[in-house]
Amino acid sequence: MTHTRYAFIKAGWHSEIVDQALAGFQEVIPADQIDVFDVPGAFEMPLAAKDLAKTGKYAAIAAAALVVDGGIYRHDFVASAVVNGLMQAGLETGVPVLSVSLTPHHFQETEHHMGIYREHFVVKGREAAEAALKIGKFKEQIGA
Repeated sequence: MTHTRYAFIKAGWHSEIVDQALAGFQEVIPADQIDVFDVPGAFEMPLAAKDLAKTGKYAAIAAAALVVDGGIYRHDFVASAVVNGLMQAGLETGVPVLSVSLTPHHFQETEHHMGIYREHFVVKGREAAEAALKIGKFKEQIGA
């Protein structure tokens, strides 16, 4: 069964940056084929992706977050857990789950840094959409 719907999960932290990934995704895949879901933060994305994948409605799921060093926890551990969780959700369900979850080494909430990451997230969202389409073609080729 060929799906023409895609799910896009956005983490709420740094939404002014993260939302740009959806804008990039929509440059490749029409907005009317995308269901958008908001979650509080990056850590909630793997379970949301798994729940969405289990519905059988989506050809692929993209999840976007910006995980920065807040000084309280090891942000690199959180980012690793999120990306691993997203991959596991895809492996367990057979639905491609794409990560647009970035962890900058030196993020500062200056207009300069925020501008750089807003632009970068557009590019990464576009790349995720292109990957979703390519994975769909691959699955068609192998009859999956």
